Amino acid sequence: MKIVDEAKEMAQGLMQAAMGKAVAMAPDSWMPGGRPDPLIRHQHGYIGKPVSRIDGPLKVSGAAPFASEFPMERMLYAAVAYSTIAKGRISSLDVEEAEAAPGVVLVMTFRNAPRMKEPPIFLSGPKAAGGDGLPVMQDDRIHWNGQPIAVVLAESQEQADHAKSLVRATYEAQDALTSFAKAQDQGAAQAQFMGQPLHDAKGEAEEVFDASPFKVDATYVTPRHNHNPIELHAVTLAWEGDRLRVHDAQQVVVHAAWTLSQVFGLKEEQVVVTSPFVGGGFGSKTLWQHQILAAAAAKLADRPVRLVLSREGVYRSVGGRSQTEQRVALGADADGRLKALIHTGVTAKTPSNIMPEPFILPTRSAYASDTLLLDVRQVELDMLGNTFMRAPGEAVGTFALECAMDELAETLGMDPIELRLRNEPKEDPVSGLPFSARHIDEAWRMGAERFGWNTRNPKPRSRREGEWLIGMGCATGTYPYYRMPGGAARLTLTRDAHATVDIAVHEMGMGTSTVQTQVIAERLGLPMENVTFNYGDSTLPGVIMAGGSQQTAAIGASVIAAHRKLVGELLKLAGNDSPLAGLKAEEVACRDDGLCAVDEPDRFESYASILDRSGRADVCVEAEPPQPLEMMHWSMHSHAAMFCEARVNIVTGEPRVTRFLGAFDCGRILNAKTAASQFRGGIIMGLGMALMEETQFDERNGRIMNPSLAEYHVPVHMDVPQIDVIWTDIPDPHTPMGARGVGEIGITGTGAAVANALYNATGKRVRDLPITLDKLL
Repeated sequence: MKIVDEAKEMAQGLMQAAMGKAVAMAPDSWMPGGRPDPLIRHQHGYIGKPVSRIDGPLKVSGAAPFASEFPMERMLYAAVAYSTIAKGRISSLDVEEAEAAPGVVLVMTFRNAPRMKEPPIFLSGPKAAGGDGLPVMQDDRIHWNGQPIAVVLAESQEQADHAKSLVRATYEAQDALTSFAKAQDQGAAQAQFMGQPLHDAKGEAEEVFDASPFKVDATYVTPRHNHNPIELHAVTLAWEGDRLRVHDAQQVVVHAAWTLSQVFGLKEEQVVVTSPFVGGGFGSKTLWQHQILAAAAAKLADRPVRLVLSREGVYRSVGGRSQTEQRVALGADADGRLKALIHTGVTAKTPSNIMPEPFILPTRSAYASDTLLLDVRQVELDMLGNTFMRAPGEAVGTFALECAMDELAETLGMDPIELRLRNEPKEDPVSGLPFSARHIDEAWRMGAERFGWNTRNPKPRSRREGEWLIGMGCATGTYPYYRMPGGAARLTLTRDAHATVDIAVHEMGMGTSTVQTQVIAERLGLPMENVTFNYGDSTLPGVIMAGGSQQTAAIGASVIAAHRKLVGELLKLAGNDSPLAGLKAEEVACRDDGLCAVDEPDRFESYASILDRSGRADVCVEAEPPQPLEMMHWSMHSHAAMFCEARVNIVTGEPRVTRFLGAFDCGRILNAKTAASQFRGGIIMGLGMALMEETQFDERNGRIMNPSLAEYHVPVHMDVPQIDVIWTDIPDPHTPMGARGVGEIGITGTGAAVANALYNATGKRVRDLPITLDKLL
């Protein structure tokens, strides 16, 4: 069977490679984005304006319903008990005392749980959303330390929490592999990401590196990281006959509905998932065991159930970022031109998921080099399945690469910015594709001027104020443009010039509904108050995830397709008596609640007039965009130039970041206010990664030992300095609206900029995160 699977994978890989070559060679005009989105030319409308969030009043008044706030009659509250071993079997499970506790209605274990199928693993299919592919409370086997072993349902949360503490379990432990080093000793395998090997080679990089006159060769270590969205993972659900209605904290509503249908043996339309507001996701708000357990318990009790994971519960049962050990070796000539770029290493995952940390992704497009060797190996541990976490691969990969670039600059006696600009690639270093747009050089220039980079002394430990050593550092950030298949949108236009767009996307605090309302209003020539944007419901069109910084592109392409179809329908309805007669859809623009000829704006007819004359109250269309072939035709990326000023106390070793600036090249900025918020939020997460975040994993028993915000440190207000953000605002001619993603780019490069600034301040090079005071003393 394994040989057959490997043969299938090889055949699929060959087919993808052949298709990729064909798409790369096709004319630009054949591609999505081959003709620039007309909105790119709009300079004086809603796009780019700092419009405040339209859902802001709902949130500040407490009227925005989150997953744990939907009321249901006769609702029960759930609490989860977790295993305390990494691998083995439950030898005894005593729930009698818990069942007898006040208010308890039900205790569900593997003994009485409904029979369910394993959830399809995220990325294993177009709609798969499972965090892992393990059976959910179907037998006595334990796969990780923290696996749910019992769910208590009670009339109140306090009663459920108390009864959970009364569950008694003993285990028959088996040998578990929980040591990263021991797993590496047993051998690492080639890692794959999104069906492709994480391996690229050009020339004989090791030989060229050995012969290079200037070089650095170092190992960089990043720890495990846990997700900590401010809103805990929660679900409120009920069975309505044979239908399951789920109010979830979710960033993949359609995927979640389909996956739940597979688990419970239902048709897809029998599961409805809604998620109108989400308090942060960052890759974690997908489908984990708690939603499945809540649905199973509700089925067993025949009553609605609310399950809100505690903060510890999130650490026990929702995956995070896995640890990495990365080698970066750079060889250069006397002019600083890279002759060899080597970025290799190993990361950990579990046997039950398909998500290695792909840390070479940013290196693939970062710099020109005569030779390349990029490779990720993986080992498998008996632990909670790891998952996507803001900029998976890029966040930790840029730490290693950009610290190494800083070290090479010092070896050469060259300014770090000059070294980076000297190695700017003219085309994608791995694929050879042309860049759709790349203006990182402009970001470096404007960022350096704004930050005052020319005041930096390149000699470490040269600036001191009292007890504080002060330094400055920089780094490149990068994140790819994605647009996943599955987009679709329904667009309804009424006689009174009101537009409604329905699409199954998500609002996790980044301003989706606001930005899309701006864009739709601009595209249709309507005021924003005449646009309704419906989202967060699995019954709406589209299969779009809020991840990979691709949701805006996916929505944009879907709305473009629906808009084109709408204009075609309106022209048919307008007929020969209209000033628009004889025009094709591509010859028409929208303005002032109607249509006009692009070249003759006075050839105009309002929506109301067209619909009145045709006797229609409204017109409704639904459309899908073309497949995202643009990503195979151009190399498409957002970029950033990151600048940090940091200080270290010479007595205590305490590090402090005092100033930070990010200069971003992300195409057209659609909303200045929400984009700035996304940039700053990413930078703040990067500061946490650099200075404090670390999951303490006990390798003796596979248990996370700091499962709370009291012990797992994240930045608070006193840790965050003044953060300045600026951007080039140069449209990408090949993307919807000329925009690229802004949600994840902010965390990339930040860790390296901090590390490089601390080195400039102290002369101590720290290559393992987080950079805590004990490493600086």
